[in-house]
Amino acid sequence: MADKSGPATSGRAPKADRPADIRNVVLVGPSGAGKTTLVESLLYTAGVTSRPGKVEEGTTVSDHDEVEVRQKRSVNLTVAPMMVDGVKVNLLDAPGYADFVGELRAGLRAADAALFVVSALDGIDGRTQLLWEECAAIGMPRAVAVTKIDHPRADFGDIVEQCQVAFGEGVLPAYLPITSGEGEKRTVRGLFGLISQRFHDYSGASRTESEPPASLDVEIEARRNALIEGVIQESEDETLMDRYMAGEDLDSDMLVADLEAAVARGGFHPVLAVSPTHGIGVGELMAELPRACPSPVERPLPEVTTATDKPVEGMTSDPDGPLLTEVIKTHSDPYVGRVSLMRVFSGTLRPDTVVHVCGHGMSERGHEDHDVDERIGTLSVPVGRGMEPVSQVTAGDICAVGKLARAETGDTLSARENPMRIPPWTFPEPLLPVALRPASKSDDDKLSQAISRLSAEDMTLTVEVNAETHQLVVWCMGEAHLDVITDRLANRYGVEVETDTVRIPLRETFSVPAQGFGRNVKQSGGHGEYGICQIEVEPLPSGSGLEFVDKIVGGVVPRQFIPSVEKGIRAQMEHGVHSGFPLVDIRVTLYDGKAHSVDSSDMAFQKAGKLALRDAAEKGDLSMLEPVDELSVIVDEEYMGAVMSDLSARRGRVIGTEALPDGRSVVRAEVPELEITRYAIDLRSLSHGTGTFSRRYLRHEPLPRQLAERYAQAGET
Repeated sequence: MADKSGPATSGRAPKADRPADIRNVVLVGPSGAGKTTLVESLLYTAGVTSRPGKVEEGTTVSDHDEVEVRQKRSVNLTVAPMMVDGVKVNLLDAPGYADFVGELRAGLRAADAALFVVSALDGIDGRTQLLWEECAAIGMPRAVAVTKIDHPRADFGDIVEQCQVAFGEGVLPAYLPITSGEGEKRTVRGLFGLISQRFHDYSGASRTESEPPASLDVEIEARRNALIEGVIQESEDETLMDRYMAGEDLDSDMLVADLEAAVARGGFHPVLAVSPTHGIGVGELMAELPRACPSPVERPLPEVTTATDKPVEGMTSDPDGPLLTEVIKTHSDPYVGRVSLMRVFSGTLRPDTVVHVCGHGMSERGHEDHDVDERIGTLSVPVGRGMEPVSQVTAGDICAVGKLARAETGDTLSARENPMRIPPWTFPEPLLPVALRPASKSDDDKLSQAISRLSAEDMTLTVEVNAETHQLVVWCMGEAHLDVITDRLANRYGVEVETDTVRIPLRETFSVPAQGFGRNVKQSGGHGEYGICQIEVEPLPSGSGLEFVDKIVGGVVPRQFIPSVEKGIRAQMEHGVHSGFPLVDIRVTLYDGKAHSVDSSDMAFQKAGKLALRDAAEKGDLSMLEPVDELSVIVDEEYMGAVMSDLSARRGRVIGTEALPDGRSVVRAEVPELEITRYAIDLRSLSHGTGTFSRRYLRHEPLPRQLAERYAQAGET
């Protein structure tokens, strides 16, 4: 039986007293590339855990959330610190599924360097290439770790070529796997360091160093020369260039120093070879992280402003500087409650400090922006799967703070006497709508509060109750994201839900003018009802609403009852007249009617107005309207034809295309909402994960008659 307790830990929290001794590295890459397994192997090698956990057994340090254990996949950004040669390395394990890109972006905000984890078997997908370009745009230092190099079908040389094609110049191997055998008997004997020129032999019970096989001299020489030239070019070290051109032997320490400078500048990207399951190359990778990745001191801070949006200049990762920290993510722990993961950019964070919260999270969701003061509670850092309290957290480090009542993801915490804010990073817009309904009455009572809590934690989840269809609709990133939402509702909050088809808010309108007669006369001995009105209804352009025109002459309808007729018409428009969908965009002219001196009343003429509108609908010709959105689809050139054909098949109208500087294109089209409820999933499949889109409502247009008849009979979409 699998041990669900997770790997044992050393019980000591990694600690750094100054920013120069900290490295924040986010691991990114496709799902299944082995990021979580690599983190386990690194923690074990660093002595943080006494044994590496396994994803399939639910025992890893990173995947400790109850959803991750049950579903056996990463869905959260997690931080796992370790000490390497006196340097604290915070490993930020980001999920690889496209649905959890919000967690990935939070990891990029917290990190100072990115380690792209690529499988030697699966290669590089389009999303990973786009992410590389995104990191390049902000100058983030990057390195590549190629995993699963010991698989019989792995080809390290081929995957390096793929990286160079996908990622561009400056991607060169720093280590070369040395193999023996062929096919299924192929094994990795060890790694050759192209700078140190030492062979790290893994063929025995423990790693040893020796000279490489003589048969590889030619390949090693070519790889080493390419690496040296790449380092010299990016580091712009003229002295080293002169010595290299003169054919002199180059000192390894000098090469390492130039390599570190080139990586920190974001122009050179070493490729390292690892097999996390067998520990091959893990020690070499661990040694490179503090050397090749920049410290917080070497990286510029995000843009900082005062609370009144005045730019703040000269901010650095100074422990003695003004306090500036940001909430990277928020989650609920079943035992300690709400926990906020934070990156301290400047100053030193201590318990019991009263800080000012400049809020972004609420305002981004359409709520009122909030600026409040909060008291910092217990500070802690991860130790394996647990947390250990610490007395302070210095600039550049990452920590967890429990039970902050108001601070949300993206909020800035600063000194109360010197409030500042960091503009939040861009959260991806959730574009897959799914309707939820409670499985029982008891679930109905708890659903609203539970889904609100999840929405506060997850900035890529939006919740709405549609005013027209009255459905509870969650907007999420995809089906995997939806699985996590329903799992947490059920297992964390005890709320069982069922998913339903999202009903699109259709409407009705008049196609041609029509007249209606409304007679509401009831006399049964007591106080009766008497109201008669005659109206003319005409269609108006989309978005016009109701235009009510009073053409009563001679007082046939008393002045006090004319608003009653309009009120009745408006009420009937909301409920619809044929299929139950709202009636919109009409001009109603009241031109005749009758009243009774005793029995006429406000209610009598409201009913008469409703009857008149229904009568006009019976005599006239109504058309059903559907909402139409404008889609802006960003896609690689090679998928443009397929995307445009697909949009046309969805009854869409392509209204234009535009080439972007990065070789991609924007396709703009007007498409009915009925056809794009699952477009977030369909586009991902169509573009191999590289396409993105945005949408905005344009107008309502007539629905084709054959579809209108079907929806009119069903009364819903």
